[in-house]
Amino acid sequence: MATSSPFSLLNDLVDQLTKLQPPEWAVDEVQHRLVLLLNHVLMQEPEATARLARLKGRVIHLKWRTLSMTLAATPAGLLERVADHQAADLSLLVADDSPLSLLQTVLAGGKPSINIEGDVQLAAEVNWLADHVRWDVEEDLSRILGDAPAHALTSVVKQLVLGLESFLVTKVADTDTARAATKAATKAKP
Repeated sequence: MATSSPFSLLNDLVDQLTKLQPPEWAVDEVQHRLVLLLNHVLMQEPEATARLARLKGRVIHLKWRTLSMTLAATPAGLLERVADHQAADLSLLVADDSPLSLLQTVLAGGKPSINIEGDVQLAAEVNWLADHVRWDVEEDLSRILGDAPAHALTSVVKQLVLGLESFLVTKVADTDTARAATKAATKAKP
């Protein structure tokens, strides 16, 4: 008798939830907040804003599943949203459709598989930004909470992320191994 893993059920549930189409106003608001966050992080890195300022007007289209966003570099070295129908100099499509697999890759410190189309130099600049720009969450929290509480909170969150990473890496890998073994056993039956 074949039994299903709770992890495969969780993966199916996440897949069903991500197929739901959020209202347009919610997508617009989340994208607006995401651009504000990206610009906040970019402003903490003078080299990043200098690089983006050299790319002013260049358009980057990002897409994952049904979600997409089009951004352009501003003369100030920040990002702004532009209309999706605007011609993109660079298109980045996240190839991995599974949200859990994507989360697992990111938590393990890797980069998701991305299909790149367009300007190679612009792609190299975006890759540099992804490799070198980091959000110092603890610094931002310390401005609100103070140094000691910010450090304590970020330490707890780091431990939670490490625990989640360990859980996902071991349990999801075990589930994949069990699923492969079940498929092999079913194919072997006459």
